[in-house]
Amino acid sequence: MSDIILEARDLTIEFGEGATAVTAVDGAAFKIRRGESFGLIGESGCGKSTILRAVAGLNPEYDGDLLFDGVELPDTRRREHYRAMQMVFQDPYGSLHPRKMVQSVLAEPVRRMGLGDEQRRIDEVLRNVGLGPEFRFRYPHECSGGQRQRIAIARALIVEPKMLLLDEPTSALDVSVQAEILNLLARLRRELGLSYLMVSHDIAVVAHMCDRVAIMRHGRILEEVGAQDVRAGRVSEDYTRDFLAASAPAITA
Repeated sequence: MSDIILEARDLTIEFGEGATAVTAVDGAAFKIRRGESFGLIGESGCGKSTILRAVAGLNPEYDGDLLFDGVELPDTRRREHYRAMQMVFQDPYGSLHPRKMVQSVLAEPVRRMGLGDEQRRIDEVLRNVGLGPEFRFRYPHECSGGQRQRIAIARALIVEPKMLLLDEPTSALDVSVQAEILNLLARLRRELGLSYLMVSHDIAVVAHMCDRVAIMRHGRILEEVGAQDVRAGRVSEDYTRDFLAASAPAITA
């Protein structure tokens, strides 16, 4: 078994055609090791979320290669791919069906994947994310923002994925709740042996959560650095240095 769980090779994504075409991702390449947390960071519009959506199978129109567990991902993903890679979205208010109880939200992926043992899985995953069994009978509007994001994480975990794709998982939450969710994600990664691909514009979050970070600008990956290098400001590109300098108070907080 390869040590690399996800690899992007010369990933290029364009929107539009002809003279109006826009290159959102320009030749991105990176590797994520098994059990590693890897971050993509940059300003809004730099292409980081576009990469995440391509990996998730939400944007099949790309050039280049995406390999998972050493095998190229097809344009149309199969059930085993969706089970192996689950996504946690930015907005816990918009990602849960407002008219479905939590137990229905969690039961749906179990049924779609044909896994069985539904009730045990629901109870276990709620405990894993720090919620009691009583939450299975609540609706999303009866939960706080932090509780909703825990439910969204539970929905991703219930099918036992190998990797979580994290799209700004705390940016829509109150500052007081953000640390709780980040600590939860760090614990789950350790206990379950998960790999993470995290997208954020918040370099302090990525420096806290990730082993390595790729800095993006205008659709290109400028450089990759370790989390310790981010904290120490040991980088090569002027843009990265300016980006870190602007975020310095948050990184050291």
